[in-house]
Amino acid sequence: MKRADTYSVLFFIRKEKKNSKGKVPIYMRITINGKHSEISTKQWIEAERWNSAGAVKGNKSDADSINKTIESLRSKAWSIYMQLQDRYQYVTAEMLKEHFNKQNVERKKLCEIFHEHNQKVNALIGIDYAKSTAKRFETTLNHVYEFLKYKFKKEDIELIQLQYNFIEDFEQYLKTEKNCNHNSALKYVKLVRKVVNIAVKNDWLIKDPFAKYKAKFKEVERGFLTEEELNLLINKEITNERLSIVKDIFIFQCFTSLSDIDIKNLDISKIQVDEKGEKWIISKREKTGTDSNIPLLPIPLQLIEKYQTRPDSEIRKTIFPFRSNQKMNAYLKEIATICGINKKLTTHIARHTFATTVTLLNDVPIESVSKMMGHKNIRTTQIYGKIVDQKVGNDMRKLKTKLYESQL
Repeated sequence: MKRADTYSVLFFIRKEKKNSKGKVPIYMRITINGKHSEISTKQWIEAERWNSAGAVKGNKSDADSINKTIESLRSKAWSIYMQLQDRYQYVTAEMLKEHFNKQNVERKKLCEIFHEHNQKVNALIGIDYAKSTAKRFETTLNHVYEFLKYKFKKEDIELIQLQYNFIEDFEQYLKTEKNCNHNSALKYVKLVRKVVNIAVKNDWLIKDPFAKYKAKFKEVERGFLTEEELNLLINKEITNERLSIVKDIFIFQCFTSLSDIDIKNLDISKIQVDEKGEKWIISKREKTGTDSNIPLLPIPLQLIEKYQTRPDSEIRKTIFPFRSNQKMNAYLKEIATICGINKKLTTHIARHTFATTVTLLNDVPIESVSKMMGHKNIRTTQIYGKIVDQKVGNDMRKLKTKLYESQL
């Protein structure tokens, strides 16, 4: 629908509502397409000090402040009108009045509703959200706090002040001041967007500042171990116990795709036998809450048996003795050096190795890989498919060169 044909704002006084101090109230009348609504400005003035132009005359101390308030209200009414037009394409005077008054009463602030949202998320940990998700929301809120102090010298900002440039400035702040890479910055912005969307749905914010925001994640090359590197790691004998345990956990991850937190929570109750006698890991991913049911191959089965027969297996209750992520990463660095693998070994590398070297390159259907990895969307798994296609292309080019050279 097209925008309203007529819009006007008039400020006037109500002489019949004179108070005991001899002052009369100033009202704002909004007229749209011939129909109007009236809103109190909460300002009072002596009737004789009001002029026909809709402003306070004279040089008394309050004249300037009241006139500034009038102009501020005029500007606010127009801003709300334009936002309502963008959202609904049609606005009435009563609609504008309703939203105008609502914003005056419910002057919600960004960090305030973000904090309320995070409290609800924390209350639903283990039900609708994982601990890691709650932590990411808390980290994002801290980034918003720090950005507001950096940019506006404030600890919070009213929702009505949120404009498109706030998003762009926040993204730039994350990249320049927080040294976030492109994808990490966009993930934080995405979480802010979720909270702002709550404000839009509750009509605390009329216009969505994210409506025109577009940002694309950059494709990241997913590192993984080749078959040769994986075999080198499996066959390397390491006598140091702490390194040997970490090596076994990493190999287990390469053959199951389990993350650090899922390994940490893995106990014998999650190992189940199907009707054919095959053993499976039956669990949910801690990060996403999605099912991640994985048939156990011989190598991870051997590792489970190895650690179940250790004297400390009953005391620790979990299958593997687990160190902190920081220690695991430090130990993996040592292991890579010992094995002569020129790659940074991480949980992500292990999961990528499962997706590529262990499964996709051995013709396991991508749908099955996606289910085992606990991906919510197969598009996430298709990233690995691209890597496999790239490797196939490289291998074929090498073959072409080899065949060409053999004919010379």
